[in-house]
Amino acid sequence: MASLAMVQGGGVDERCVQKSYWIEHTTELSVESMMLDSNASHLDKEERPEVLSLLPAYEGKSVLELGAGIGRFTGELAKKAGQLLAVDFIESAIKKNENINGHHKNVKFMCADVTSPNLQISEGSVDLIFSNWLLMYLSDKEVENLAGKMMKWLKVGGYVFFRESCFHQSGDSKRKYNPTHYREPRFYTKVFKECHKSDDRGNSFELSLIGCKCIGAYVRNKKNQNQICWIWQKVRSEDDRGFQRFLDSVEYNHKDILLYETVFGQGFVSTGGLETTKEFVAKLGLKAGQKVLDVGCGTGGGDIYMAENFDVEVVGIDLSINMISLAIERVIGLKCSVEFECADCTKKSYPENTFDVIYSRDTLLHIKDKPSLFRSFYKWLKPGGTLLITDYCKSVGSLSVGYANYIQKGGYYIHEMKTYSQMLEFAGFNDVIAMDQSNLFMKTLQQELNDLESKKDDFIDYFSKEDYNKISERWKAKQMRGADGEQIWGLFIAKKK
Repeated sequence: MASLAMVQGGGVDERCVQKSYWIEHTTELSVESMMLDSNASHLDKEERPEVLSLLPAYEGKSVLELGAGIGRFTGELAKKAGQLLAVDFIESAIKKNENINGHHKNVKFMCADVTSPNLQISEGSVDLIFSNWLLMYLSDKEVENLAGKMMKWLKVGGYVFFRESCFHQSGDSKRKYNPTHYREPRFYTKVFKECHKSDDRGNSFELSLIGCKCIGAYVRNKKNQNQICWIWQKVRSEDDRGFQRFLDSVEYNHKDILLYETVFGQGFVSTGGLETTKEFVAKLGLKAGQKVLDVGCGTGGGDIYMAENFDVEVVGIDLSINMISLAIERVIGLKCSVEFECADCTKKSYPENTFDVIYSRDTLLHIKDKPSLFRSFYKWLKPGGTLLITDYCKSVGSLSVGYANYIQKGGYYIHEMKTYSQMLEFAGFNDVIAMDQSNLFMKTLQQELNDLESKKDDFIDYFSKEDYNKISERWKAKQMRGADGEQIWGLFIAKKK
């Protein structure tokens, strides 16, 4: 058997080691052996429907399942797929899969290694590629190569879904050695984001991120956020120039997020960081066991604070994959009930009466159609539920050139406080309270400037003098607009009766 050191170092025996590892762990060919967890049967009942619910529509379409194993998902996929090819590199596993699911006439079974050049899939023939726990058993280079193959196999508009264990092991099965690659999520995001392909007619294609989230079953049962899934879609390159790309490349690129966290505190990207979070969360009257939705959760500090201090279950969503990636990194190992997802709140859907609280901090200025979003919030809240929003607002009357330019440059949609309140009332909310928090805003901005000044040298050493000046100038400009009464920090609290 090849040594574990060889596989960890990315040596040539990677496939040999991984195959030996799985031959050892598939002697029983059970759900427990596939999930490497003694509690697999219970987890599977909750986790499998959740994973399937995340898939894009594939009824009557061509599906390729990689790393199919004994068929935990094969039979489910076969119920809707037009045709399904299930692939696994362990012969005994794929044979059992065929014994279990061979009665589905739309399924073919193949024993093959996904890294092998002999695995021939027709170019542009697949609508959905599905894999559950596969990439972590490949070397970094093998993941990159497979991503390129997936891009080739997919039809334009087709999807890739994959789920991986990140950071650390989840299952409790004893293992003599463990060659699994528990990577940071950003590795997978980077590899698939950078995957491009051109055809012979000069058309360029890439993979657009549709969603990224923690698997909720593991958060609820194990307080474990390391089970993460991604959904990508093959698109023409010019088709993927949306708001998410702006956020991740301009507004909230990785470096700027770290800049903001240096000012606000780790886990926070909104005014006042932990201190204002404590003040506003105190107004919610949180009770143990309640469910909270944080819209625009950023890097997750507020969600972690609520879960750890009030024993609530929190779902944090944000459109920026950079934000969500850092949020997941921040929560790993804390054993609190927080689930993060990269999602567009204007397209997301939750069942009616799901949440006790919806919370959003300085995020909705990005949303043009707030009335529709507020109607969704009302629907998602339980009767008696509370909505709390902080957001930038504007004074009555015309804007100064400076504030107008700031709004235009950021692509923001900012309203007068009265208009904001009316939108909430029209959405159905009762007891709408609107509070001008500009004095707190001004006080907090000054505290943040003072703190920044006190660590100026360290900040410049880590970032740059240009970054220091940029942050300082932005904060002073906000102070001036606040002092003029033009930029208002609004706090809105509303109830669903």
